[in-house]
Parts: sequence; C-alpha cells; structure tokens
Amino acid sequence: MIQHTEKLKVVVTDYDYPDLSIETSILQGIGAEVVGAQCKTEDELIEVAYDAHAILVEYAKVGERVISEMRKCIIIARYGVGVDIVDVKAATRHGIIVTNVPAYCISEVADHAIAMFLTMARRIREYDKAVREGKWHWSACGKPIHRISGMIAGVIGYGRIGSAIAARLKPFGLKILVYDPYVNHEKIKEDGCIAVSFEELVKNSDVIFIQAPLTEKTRHLFNAETFSKMKKNALIINTARGPIIDNEALYYALSNGLILGAALDDLEEEPAKQKNWKPTNPLLKLDNLLVSPHSAYYSEESLVEARTTAAQEVARALTGELPNHVVNREVLYSPNLRWKPRP
Repeated sequence: MIQHTEKLKVVVTDYDYPDLSIETSILQGIGAEVVGAQCKTEDELIEVAYDAHAILVEYAKVGERVISEMRKCIIIARYGVGVDIVDVKAATRHGIIVTNVPAYCISEVADHAIAMFLTMARRIREYDKAVREGKWHWSACGKPIHRISGMIAGVIGYGRIGSAIAARLKPFGLKILVYDPYVNHEKIKEDGCIAVSFEELVKNSDVIFIQAPLTEKTRHLFNAETFSKMKKNALIINTARGPIIDNEALYYALSNGLILGAALDDLEEEPAKQKNWKPTNPLLKLDNLLVSPHSAYYSEESLVEARTTAAQEVARALTGELPNHVVNREVLYSPNLRWKPRP
C-alpha cells in the first residue's frame, strides 16, 4: 500500500476504446489520476509513464528500458490474456507485479474462429459476390465444396479458447486432433479429441486452428517447411497472434496452391502496434485469404470485462491488496518487490 502525499498516477499507455470512463470510475475511487496516452514508441511511453505508480497496457511494448525508467511503478496490468509485449523478466527484477485478464473473450474468439472456418469452407463470400454479379447457381462459388462432417480438424493450443473451439467443432462431425505439449493427454482424450504430435497434425488436418501463445518457439511456427507438409485442400485459421505465421511463406503457399485458403485475425506486422500502418501486406491482395482486424476478442461485453478486470487489479495493488491474476508470482518473494500489503 502506498502511503505518501503525492497523488497516485495511473497511465493507460494506449487504447482503442471510445473513452476511459470505466477505468476512471474505478480508479478515481482510490484517489488516482488516470492519464490516457497513445504510445507507439519507448520514448513516448517513458515520457508519460516515468512517474506512474501503475500502467494499463493494450498494445504498447513495455520493454527493459521503459521498465527501468519507471521508478515508482508497482503494477503493469495488461488488458488481454497474453503478456508477450511486456518484458516480464525485467519487471520481476525491478519488483513490479504484472497481471493479465486470463478468462475473458473465450466465447468471442472461439465463435470467431468457427465463423471464419464456415465462411471459408462453405465459400460464403464467393456466393455473395456471385449473386450480386447476377450469377444464381450452386457452382458460382468457383471451387468445389466438400462436406464438413468427416473432415479432420487440428487444434494447436488447447487452453481455454482452444478447447472451446474443439467443443464447437464436435456437433459438425469433425475428427479433432490436438497438439499442445503442456496439456495432459488424458484431458484431451476425455474431451473426445486425439493428442498428436505437431507433425501429425500438420500432415493430416483438413483445417488447422491456431490458438497458441506467441513465444520464441511459436514465432513462425508456420513457415515454408510447415506449409509444404500440409494437405493441398487444407485451410488454416489463426485467431492467435499474427507472427505465429510467416506471412511471406503463407503468401507463397496460397499463391501456388500449397494450401486452399487462410483466415487470419491478425497479420505478422501486427497493425495495431504500428503508428501509421498501411495495407501493403501482399496477402491482402489474395482472394483465398479472409482477414479481420484483430477483432476476434470483441463484443461489448468482453470489452467491459477486460477493462474492468484490469483496472480493478491496479486498484487492488495500489491499495495494498494482492491482485487476483499475477503472472509473475515469483516477484512476490523478491526483496525488490514494490507492492506492500495493507497493514
């Protein structure tokens, strides 16, 4: 708990919400000033947050340099599930708690993934375009459509969202393969799925759903070599992070018929993190690509949940209460820990 005369300062590093009314309503209650920013660089972040007692982060990268300059910061609260944009190890060394919102947007992302799959598999976009052009025939979709029941689906990453995707696929009659080295195979079996190696999943799946976190191991997990092993009629659906797929390799695979199509909720360059993003990615010129602007998480309800949860974590930390969703729990045993419990 902070005990001093200066006013608590909480910086929202960046946000794409209409306003900060939710955060303000929660944090004003503990006497904190909420400062909204749109930081795209480390220098911008340091300038506004060097004296902050807490920061709320949407997309801004919070690296070692930024963390070392925030001498008063007690907590870094991420609005989403992943924390790869935060140097968690550096935060831990400096005694700063890092939190996330681990259980929100599960339904939204799972629904979005299934919607993308069905749109691609049933060629809904193609039919819609054909009808508007005056073509009224079952063959107007341009390419053969195959029955979904009996297809093999591969799910990479079997956490809350990955397992929700699998559950939604079952009523359609697909056989479901799962690759996740961190999940017990018995759990996967109990859910009616089959645990396999990454190579098996890539080789045998008619549609692959990516819902793994972005790490050094998963960055470019799907590259030229991976695409060369996939079925030529395969679809790939990525509602995880953009850099998991090598976009140059995907462009080649889609342009040369190595796979049938792809649906992405993010691009490798992650436009939301760019200052002046332009749609120059060659993938955007392809007809066998479906893309959404990293919006799979979105519903009005999920936005309220993420913003409320993250702001409440900050309020807890600044009033001496332990946050509920501490990512770097080892920091709680560090002699450098800045958070102090309420007496």
